[in-house]
Amino acid sequence: MQIEILNETHLKLAENLEALIIKATDKVFEYEEFDVEGEISVLFVDDARIKALNKEFRNKDEVTDVLSFPQYESLKDDGVSEPFIYLGDVVISLEQATRQAEEFGHTLEREIVYLTVHSVLHLFGYDHMNEDDKKEMRDKEKTILKSLKLFRDTSIQEAL
Repeated sequence: MQIEILNETHLKLAENLEALIIKATDKVFEYEEFDVEGEISVLFVDDARIKALNKEFRNKDEVTDVLSFPQYESLKDDGVSEPFIYLGDVVISLEQATRQAEEFGHTLEREIVYLTVHSVLHLFGYDHMNEDDKKEMRDKEKTILKSLKLFRDTSIQEAL
């Protein structure tokens, strides 16, 4: 899987964050038993841009931490038959992620990896609109983060 990472903000990303995003995304694919060639984009934006996207696509005029734009309705239910797919886009507010990392008492890198895992699961068709779906998605997130040995106080170097 190819992962294109773009940073449209003035904030600098940690040097090894790209490797950690790739590792986390690969782990989602492994847990989903997804072995198809393809591409995902991860875009870092500021609060103003994610608020505009949230208003345009979800009709919510507020800042959010992450948005997912899947290309498929539900890969988890329907699978895929193409030899190469564009899975979709992940958009993360770097400013909101920074605030959440501080609020939850962990590193920005850990927060970004969590948001990436969360969003890639959305690309597969997982959601958290009802309690059963929410539990299923949260359990997958926890399992994947645990397998990455990425806990609240884990540094980016330890996770790599």
